[in-house]
Amino acid sequence: MEDKNKIKEIMKRKEEHIQIALAKDIQSKNTTLFECIKLFNSATPEINFDEVDTETSFLGHRFSAPVIVGAMTGGAEIAKRINKNIAIAVEELGLGMVVGSQRAALQSKGLEDTFTVARKYAPNAFIGANIGAPQLSKNGIGANDVKKLIKMLDADSLYIHLNPLQELVQPEGEPNFKGVLSKIKEISNFVNVPVIAKEVGFGIDEIAAKKLENSGVKAIEVAGTGGTSYAAIESYRARIKKDEARANIGNLFENWGIPTAASLFVTKNNVKIPIIASGGIRNGLELAKAITVGASMSAVAFPVLKHAMRSSEAVSDYLKNLIYELKAAMFLTGSRSVIELSKKRYVITGELKDWIRE
Repeated sequence: MEDKNKIKEIMKRKEEHIQIALAKDIQSKNTTLFECIKLFNSATPEINFDEVDTETSFLGHRFSAPVIVGAMTGGAEIAKRINKNIAIAVEELGLGMVVGSQRAALQSKGLEDTFTVARKYAPNAFIGANIGAPQLSKNGIGANDVKKLIKMLDADSLYIHLNPLQELVQPEGEPNFKGVLSKIKEISNFVNVPVIAKEVGFGIDEIAAKKLENSGVKAIEVAGTGGTSYAAIESYRARIKKDEARANIGNLFENWGIPTAASLFVTKNNVKIPIIASGGIRNGLELAKAITVGASMSAVAFPVLKHAMRSSEAVSDYLKNLIYELKAAMFLTGSRSVIELSKKRYVITGELKDWIRE
């Protein structure tokens, strides 16, 4: 029997995440360090702009551009509207999306439609299911539960999010990560879709990346610092709940993490599986830089959120502009395709040199 109070608590938490993200300054004060990557201008690109093709493939799926709308939400009525608007847009544009953590749907069947709305309105798009690593590291959620989450969305992949700092600051947090790698390996061997490991905004280093690769994941989303800080979001929530200890930890570690560009470099140099660049990517030029230095795909979340609150058209317009900016960067580097872009020269300057120095 479902615990109605528990369900209300989950819905309230999901709503608070969205409201705080939109109303408060929860962006990291650190930068992604993509400004330290310089691409070479091609004064003689020898192509016409309309020849530039942003199509790419990832884990056996075709995308019109290397863009996935990153994991954001689910488990609340407002989340249903957000996921619907995103789904309509990615279906129209031939992109992909990832829902937020589906644990809420396991705890209440009544919350399933806040997630399944994604597949309803995006029958052909790449969709990622999502569950948190701490929930796997305990005995509560097993392999069969994870299969339910995948089936719920007819998902093309399973994302497992790694969020130790968020769990530490969140008033209801479960900072339990002991044994998580063995659970990821078990899940990877059990499910029939590729497993993707992702951070939530604090980055992945080469040591963690190698361990994750050895655990069977098929791709890694670095989600570095430079974008939304879940430490800041949870710190706001902790203060509201008068949990000063957690609120103070959130403030102290608000800008903790590995900048996205640095995380991208150290992971792609140490694993053979594809890397998704995310964490503060805000325009098509940064997306182009990510592809040039080794990412297979990119993911954007916060910039889409405010548009998803309005309409699917607003989401579509934002994503079209992002892709247009990417196409411009490709043209200016003389790249007809994403593969050609990935082979272009670049220069590393400033602080990023310190992060990637061997």
